[in-house]
Amino acid sequence: MSTEISELIDAEAPAATGLVRGVRDDQLDAPTPCTDYRVRDLLNHLLQVTGNFADLAARKEVDWSPGPDRLRGDWRAAFGADLRALSAAWGDPAVLEGVSPGMGLPQRTVGLMLVTDLLVHGWDLSVATGQGFDVPPAVLAAGREFLDEMGDMGRKMGAFGPEVAAPAGAGAFARLLARTGRDPGWKP
Repeated sequence: MSTEISELIDAEAPAATGLVRGVRDDQLDAPTPCTDYRVRDLLNHLLQVTGNFADLAARKEVDWSPGPDRLRGDWRAAFGADLRALSAAWGDPAVLEGVSPGMGLPQRTVGLMLVTDLLVHGWDLSVATGQGFDVPPAVLAAGREFLDEMGDMGRKMGAFGPEVAAPAGAGAFARLLARTGRDPGWKP
């Protein structure tokens, strides 16, 4: 089975998996556009996101505290496996029904939050490590929808920085990044 959310995860998975596999060990302490994170921190966050959002699909409680360093063993392969499990967790249509007990939001909104998190942090990782990043149009549309619905709340909760002005003539993805408080022209 699949749902809109699992299909969006599947659309993002090749780029996200490729980015994580492309991170060199000597880049782990490099800065990212997400000012609170170095590359290592961002990777730990992405690994945490895959597990936590799988649990949220199952309506379990999650712990967002940083926890231990997840960059152990073959963490690059683990991320790809985690994305496959995440897609499966969000693949049952019943997952999208009701409100998330852990987040207090409609389950579909939680799914869009996940897709947006992978999208924005995927870009963070790509520019921090000098890798390319392709955004599927459906994923971009989902990110815009999520920011339209939850952007103000996300800023109030500290998930996004203050919105910045996108450069004149900026494309749709650059405008989305600016809405999250990121400088679309950020360079390491």
